Amino acid sequence: MADDQHYDVIVIGTGAGGGTLAHRLAGSGKRILILERGGYLPRERDNWESTAVFVKGKYLAPESWYDRHGNEFQPEVNYYVGGNTKFYGAALFRLRPQDFGELRHHGGISPAWPIDHQDLEPYYTQAEHLYLVHGRHGEDPGEGPVSAQYAYPPVEHEPRIQQLSDDLEKQGLHPFHLPIGVNLTQDEHGGATHESVCIRCNRVDGFPCLVRGKADAQVICVEPALEHDNVRMVTGANVRRLETDATGRVVTKVVAELADGSTAGFSADIVVVACGAVNSAALLLRSANDRHPRGLANSSDVVGRHYMRHNNLALMAVSNEPNDTQFQKTLALNDWYLGADDWDYPLGGIQMLGKSDADQIRGEAPRWAGKASPDMPFEVLAHHAVDFWLCGEDLPQPDNRVTLDGEGNIHLALDEKNNIEGLKHLQRKLQGMLGHLGMHPHHLMPHNLYLHKGMPIGATAHQAGTIRFGTDPESSALDVNCKAHDLDNLYVVDTSFFPSIGAVNPSLTAIANALRVGDHIAERLG
Repeated sequence: MADDQHYDVIVIGTGAGGGTLAHRLAGSGKRILILERGGYLPRERDNWESTAVFVKGKYLAPESWYDRHGNEFQPEVNYYVGGNTKFYGAALFRLRPQDFGELRHHGGISPAWPIDHQDLEPYYTQAEHLYLVHGRHGEDPGEGPVSAQYAYPPVEHEPRIQQLSDDLEKQGLHPFHLPIGVNLTQDEHGGATHESVCIRCNRVDGFPCLVRGKADAQVICVEPALEHDNVRMVTGANVRRLETDATGRVVTKVVAELADGSTAGFSADIVVVACGAVNSAALLLRSANDRHPRGLANSSDVVGRHYMRHNNLALMAVSNEPNDTQFQKTLALNDWYLGADDWDYPLGGIQMLGKSDADQIRGEAPRWAGKASPDMPFEVLAHHAVDFWLCGEDLPQPDNRVTLDGEGNIHLALDEKNNIEGLKHLQRKLQGMLGHLGMHPHHLMPHNLYLHKGMPIGATAHQAGTIRFGTDPESSALDVNCKAHDLDNLYVVDTSFFPSIGAVNPSLTAIANALRVGDHIAERLG
């Protein structure tokens, strides 16, 4: 089967990168085709059920990848319109200015970007406004210069988290309101108003939003883009390879397997890949041909290499007093992001997670044996739980990489001990403060279920870095506009382009960059 229409732009993927880019170009009048591997996420009660989402992994892609030893694992990926933003926690942080330069870590060097913070800053502001980010610039003293305040005020702390914020300030620290993308209107007490789409529930983090109150790529970008007559989307289109002309300089066909099992070919002047860092690299590797024997855009041999996914810890503390918080994800702390008085290297950041419930805690019970108080039932433990997310920087290493075997299966090699000393130090910082924060000093338990971590390698939610951009075609696959050095019409706009990942959630940077690249493509198309 062949699609007889030639498009101006084909966008492969509808997540933070692809969905945002399609939205940016939708008003241009150019013919845009969006190809999405999945369909629309079913709206059903299980969207908000912990057992379905976390314990059973109902919405995870039913596929297996393999580690460097050939062991099978299920990755934390979701194939739906909106991509992984359907399940993200909508924490939308900027990278710090220092993250764009070279940074020395305990475990090695975090390399500099070919653009600096000021190049991306206007797009950060636009991204924050587009994705309804609630926050307050100026509270985090190290965030760097901003050109405009958030368009929406911060999500107010509930009483237990306000007390936590106050207690952290008493320790001489600088807690700030976590920037989060939600369609929320608050009353004078911080509650959701009658007309608010977001209802300030306890399902914001890791769950899809049944009421469309979370700023995901489907709601914010894809659906508005499809209101334009010049934009079309095909769902159930699993792109298998990209074909080029005889010179190897131009992508001439995008070949996809459709939901009915047939194969279709699509063509466009410009092709944009945004399948996620692992799948985008796999697509380029699968598209090898005589002109590109190592894969498309891979004369440098970097495609698939330098995979990063953050060094993360999800932890649950036990409050001395009950924690009645519903919308817990309102606070963050970056005082030790770049170092501490007793540590010369970056540690990373701390932020709140969505609130644990009894079903999640019950699912964790086998891992917590002997750590939790044996006389505290799951429901009581959940009522006292305070949940933290610790995020440290993973460093790019060439042997942390995506490869394909002879049958086309994805293999992911990962050094799980890469630069973890900073994260350990950050955990000790939090542990040492618990007694001053109204929490039991000896109960800080790993919340691995939140990470879908049957194996540590399976936590792929923050994947990045496999098709890095740069000025040197010998050491990068993409130029500064995220166009492949080796091809004239191929771009990549998911988190693959990251040369380093910093220590904050990568989504806002992917969104901001997609807006930047979208402007470049619009100018190129005239």
